[in-house]
Amino acid sequence: MIRNNNLTMTRLFFTTLTVCVTAVLASSCGANSTTYNLADYGVSPLSGDNTARMAHVVDSIVELSEGQPIVLKLQNGVFNFHPSTDVQRDLYISNHDQNNPKNLALLLENAQNVTFDGDGAQLVFHGVMLPVALINTTNCTVKNLTVDFEKPHIAQIEIIKNDTINREITYKVEPWVDYYIKDGIFCHKGEGWDIDVQNAMAFDGDTRRIIYKTSDIWVGRKDSEIVGERLVKAKWDDKRLTQGARLALRSWRRPAPGVFVANAKNTVINNVTVHYADGMGLLAQMCENITLDKFSVKLKGDSDPRYFTTQADATHFSGCKGVIKSVNGFYEAMMDDAINVHGTYLKVTKRIDDYTLQAQYQHPQTYGFMWGEKGDKVQFVSAETMEIVGQQNSIVSISPERETHGQKDFVIKFKYALDENINEKTTVGIENLTWTPEVLFADNVVRNNRARGALFSTPKETIVERNLFDHTSGCAILLCGDANGWFETGACKNVVIRNNKFVNALTNMFQFTNGIISIYPEIPNLKQQKKYFHGGAEGAISITDNHFITFDMPILYAKSVDGIDFKRNKVTISNDFKPFHTIRKRFLFERAANVVIEGNDIPDFLPSRDVEYRN
Repeated sequence: MIRNNNLTMTRLFFTTLTVCVTAVLASSCGANSTTYNLADYGVSPLSGDNTARMAHVVDSIVELSEGQPIVLKLQNGVFNFHPSTDVQRDLYISNHDQNNPKNLALLLENAQNVTFDGDGAQLVFHGVMLPVALINTTNCTVKNLTVDFEKPHIAQIEIIKNDTINREITYKVEPWVDYYIKDGIFCHKGEGWDIDVQNAMAFDGDTRRIIYKTSDIWVGRKDSEIVGERLVKAKWDDKRLTQGARLALRSWRRPAPGVFVANAKNTVINNVTVHYADGMGLLAQMCENITLDKFSVKLKGDSDPRYFTTQADATHFSGCKGVIKSVNGFYEAMMDDAINVHGTYLKVTKRIDDYTLQAQYQHPQTYGFMWGEKGDKVQFVSAETMEIVGQQNSIVSISPERETHGQKDFVIKFKYALDENINEKTTVGIENLTWTPEVLFADNVVRNNRARGALFSTPKETIVERNLFDHTSGCAILLCGDANGWFETGACKNVVIRNNKFVNALTNMFQFTNGIISIYPEIPNLKQQKKYFHGGAEGAISITDNHFITFDMPILYAKSVDGIDFKRNKVTISNDFKPFHTIRKRFLFERAANVVIEGNDIPDFLPSRDVEYRN
C-alpha cells in the first residue's frame, strides 16, 4: 500500500496506547464504532510534518480493525504535510496529468466501514501532493476538514498601470508568491516545483467575478522586468485589464486533485472544503454510490486575498455508477466547471475477429485505469454521426494488452457477434452502459468560475434542482457527449432541470457555450445523422419553473435532441452587461424534435422571431 516497510514499529507504538472506545450515533459505519483519537498516536498540529506519521498510523489502525466500524479522529487545528518518498503511489487519475509517482498524505485503501473525522482540522499541503485518497474502499466517510496549499501553483497579480500607448502593463505580485524573471519571462516557484505562466483568468477587484469578455487571457511574456518591490513591468497589450483587476496566472498542468476516490463503493464526503488543489477539487473514477453533502470548493471568505480556488473542475465523476448525490455545496472561483459527470469512449483500434476487438483510451489525460468488467453492457457509437452502430452487447472478458506506464489498450471479447461496421476503419467508440450513474445535483451555489456551471453525460435519471448559478462565465448547464476530442460519453435520456436560478451567465465565450442551457454533443457530420443523440421520448429533457436573469439573448440551445419541455420558466432582463453573443435567438434548435415551449414568462417573446429551428 505505502512505499515503506517500516510499519512494525508503528503498530507496536499504537497498540501500547489506550484506545478510546465510544458509542457513535448513526453514521455510514453503523450505530456503534470504535473511535481512535489520532493525537494519541502523535498526529497533531504540533508534530510539524505529519505526512509519514499520518499514513502509517491510519494504515495500521485500518488493517487491525479488520473491517469493523471505526472512527479516526483528528483534533481541530492546522496540520502540515510535505512530500515524502515514504508515502508515494503510482496512480492514474482521469482527466489529470499522468505523472507518477504521486505524493500522498491521507490515504484510505482497501478499507471498510471507516469514518475519518477531521473535527474542523485544517490540512495544509506543501509542494506537489494528492491530499486525500480513498482507493478500493467500502462504506467509508471523510468529514469535517479543509484542504489547502501553503503556496498555490497559481500566481496572483494586481494590475497597477496599463499603458495602452506603449503596450506595457505594470503589476504587483501578491505577497505569498515566490517569483523571478528568467529570459524576460515571469516564473514562480514553491517546494519542488517551478512554473513559467502561460495564461490567466482576470477577476474584478471588487466583485471577484471573472471580467466580462476576457475568457482565457494570454499573459504578456515578453521583456518582463522587476521595477520595484514586488512590481513587474511587461510588454503586454490588453486594453481590458484595468487598474485593480486581479489575475490568476496559471499553466495547463493538473497533476492531482484535492480528493481522489477510485474503485470505491458507498462513499460519503461531508462538510469538506477545498480552498485550493492543483487539479480538480474532487475526482471520482469507477465508483459506485457517492454522496457529497456540504462539499465545497471556495475561498476563505470576503477577506481572502486569493481570487481563485482550484486549477480545474470543482468536482468530476468519470465512469461511475449507482447514484451520485451532490447537495448543499458551494463552488466558486475555480478554473473550470462545478461538476462534470461522464463515462469514457474507447476507440476501436483493431477488429481481431467477429467477437473480439482491441480498443484504446484516446485522451492524454484519461488512461491507466479500469474501463470495464466481465458482464458489463456496452454499445458502439459512430464518432462521425454519434449514432448507435449495431446492437448492444456485453463483455465476456477484458484485459489490458500491456500495462507499461498505465493501461491504454484493451482486448475485449463480446457475447454476441459484432456488426461488420465495427472496425478500425470506421472510427467507432465503445461506451460502457453499466458504469453510468443517476445524478442528483441540488441546493448548490455555483458562482464566479471559469467555463461552465454543470456538465452531465449519462443516460440515467439526472435531476438538477434548487441551485443558484451566479455569473458562471460560460453556460450554466451543458449536456454534452463527444467521441472525437474529450471522448466523454454519452447521451442523456432523462433530465429534469427545475426551480433553479440563473444570474448573468454567458459573460464570456468558452467551448459549447451556445446558451444558458446548452445541449451540445460534438457531431462532426450532423447532416448525415438519421437519429437523435439526446432524448428519445417526448419530454426527455424537462426544463421547468426556473428563473433566468440575463443580459443577452440565448437561453436554450439544443442539437440532436428528441424531446424537450421548456415550461413555466421566468426570464428577467438584466442591464448589467452589453449583449454580445453571436446567437441572437432566445431558442435555437439544430435537429430537434418534439419541442414544447409553453407557459413561460418571457418579456416581449415572439415565437416567430425568438425561436429558430435548423433541421
